[in-house]
Amino acid sequence: MSSQEGSSVKAILYAFVANLGIAVTKTGAAIYTNSGSMLAEAIHSYADCFNQVLLYVGLKRSERPATAEHPLGYGKASYFWSFIVALMLFSMGGLFSIYEGWHKLHEPAELNKVWIGLLVLGIAILLESGSLYGCLSEIRKVREGRAFGEWFKNTRNAELVVVLGEDIAALIGLVLAFCFLSLAWYTHDPRFDALGSISIGIVLIFVAVFVGVRIASLLLGKSAEPLLEQKIRDLISADPQIERLLNTITLRFGPKVLLAAKLKMNSGLSIDEAVEHINALERRLKENFPEIGWCFMEPDVTD
Repeated sequence: MSSQEGSSVKAILYAFVANLGIAVTKTGAAIYTNSGSMLAEAIHSYADCFNQVLLYVGLKRSERPATAEHPLGYGKASYFWSFIVALMLFSMGGLFSIYEGWHKLHEPAELNKVWIGLLVLGIAILLESGSLYGCLSEIRKVREGRAFGEWFKNTRNAELVVVLGEDIAALIGLVLAFCFLSLAWYTHDPRFDALGSISIGIVLIFVAVFVGVRIASLLLGKSAEPLLEQKIRDLISADPQIERLLNTITLRFGPKVLLAAKLKMNSGLSIDEAVEHINALERRLKENFPEIGWCFMEPDVTD
């Protein structure tokens, strides 16, 4: 297992454990307090638990070996399941929260022992902050010294992007639920609780759409990270038998990368010498960059 895969598994595990504990606690508090915001948050947490399972399934399916029908393996399975998670976050999380808030807004119900709900939300905020910290810690391991913004812009790690989006959405949702439930308690107006549920739904939908767009670009096919591409070009260009690197194409398949390169080799090499040298170059590339799963080199004189 690569370091990036290991970090993804740990981030998924952190999120699952935190969300499961939070979901059970929220459910009890929602039933006892009759809070729409609390019920929306409970449904959101259960959806997140299911999402972590789907992310793990996608990660494991992406590790299956290549077959005759899938010669480039199953790496994109992680992107597919991550996209499904974004849809789940949109539908089960966002749309249900808005529906529940709209229902409570038009049929407000008296809240019971609101302080219990606030206590549960406070604990949930701490637990969710721990999950977010765990995710950020795993991201720090794979950033390779890059600024967080640069990593987030260029990363192809679907699982970490989804877990990060879920954790941020969950934390914002908890804070909104705490604030609106506090307003409902202070003003004795349960409609604030309903508005809280609607606000949570809007946040979840926004995050789901953002994550979905990011994952969709990976499903369509995206190059390797710019930093990896540059390192690959530098290694090839530094080879003394390569007169000029004409072009490179990379394509990310989950944890693995496909590399195709067109090279202008030094004149005077026989076909056997060129083949032997290209094979040695491919081995060196895979040794230096284990992410490269497939490597195709084409000697030529023009691009």
